[in-house]
Amino acid sequence: MSRRIAPIAISCGEPAGIGPEVAAGAWAALEGAVPLFWIGDPRVLPSTLPVEVITDPSAAADVVHRALPVLALPFAGAPRPGLPDPRTAKGVIDAIARGVDLVRSGAASALCTAPIHKKALIDGAGFAYPGHTEYLSALAGGARAVMMLASDQLRVVPATIHIPLQDVPQALTPTVLRETIEITARGLRDQFAIKAPRIAVAGLNPHAGEGGKMGRQEVEWIAPLVAELAATGMDIVGPLPADTMFHAAARARYDAAIAMYHDQALIPIKTLDFDRGVNVTLGLPFIRTSPDHGTAFDIAGKGIANPSSMIEAIRLAARMAGMR
Repeated sequence: MSRRIAPIAISCGEPAGIGPEVAAGAWAALEGAVPLFWIGDPRVLPSTLPVEVITDPSAAADVVHRALPVLALPFAGAPRPGLPDPRTAKGVIDAIARGVDLVRSGAASALCTAPIHKKALIDGAGFAYPGHTEYLSALAGGARAVMMLASDQLRVVPATIHIPLQDVPQALTPTVLRETIEITARGLRDQFAIKAPRIAVAGLNPHAGEGGKMGRQEVEWIAPLVAELAATGMDIVGPLPADTMFHAAARARYDAAIAMYHDQALIPIKTLDFDRGVNVTLGLPFIRTSPDHGTAFDIAGKGIANPSSMIEAIRLAARMAGMR
């Protein structure tokens, strides 16, 4: 695979977090099996890491066996592990945008993003997006994108993402849920090579509303929407009680679960596979993956960050690129 796809671009993420460490750990663990390059300021990478600055992504495949290929993007400021510096915000944002440009041009086959720290981006550059997903959607021209969390044990997609729980019932509309389901089904076919994806839809309320006694959304429009999509030939069931759809026997009956809000989706996957879960953005005109963890300022620079999720994110990006 390493010679058949363009290299994977890795954006630096928050330089004061564990992003540089897990990128270094992933490079070491993969041992050149996947062509990749890192975008950012080489100063923030571990000092013991062999690094080779490249000027073009096409050089990555030849370099990756002996050093981490780096497309250098100098940052302002001097961040230290655990201490974010708002002056680096523009550089962090530019690294993401540069990665998107390279993927869309074909110079890279996928983008893998290290975790960002939104407060530092807001303080330093007025970042106007709730998170990576929304920013990538804007870079793609406003394409409706959804966030999938994926591991070998579970794929789950929240229909609403970075909003307060009290706002979920208003944000969760039939249009939003329909688009989320359709984008998920298309992503499973096109990016995961699942010809006839099976989808399970969670309810919004406890016990999926229990026939309207614990909430009316399920009976009034979620169940009719699921039935409408099933009538088109989609293999879809729901709404199901969220507390009974994530055990092993239930997971065997679907390829992806649609959750109604952030924690309903992320709690099960982080419980099942905390270290190896991967964030995949569906609906974009390019492949994007990311480790399913944050900046972890408390352990940054201590050499103990687990690179497993970054490794899986890079491997999944390479597999998805190979399927295209």
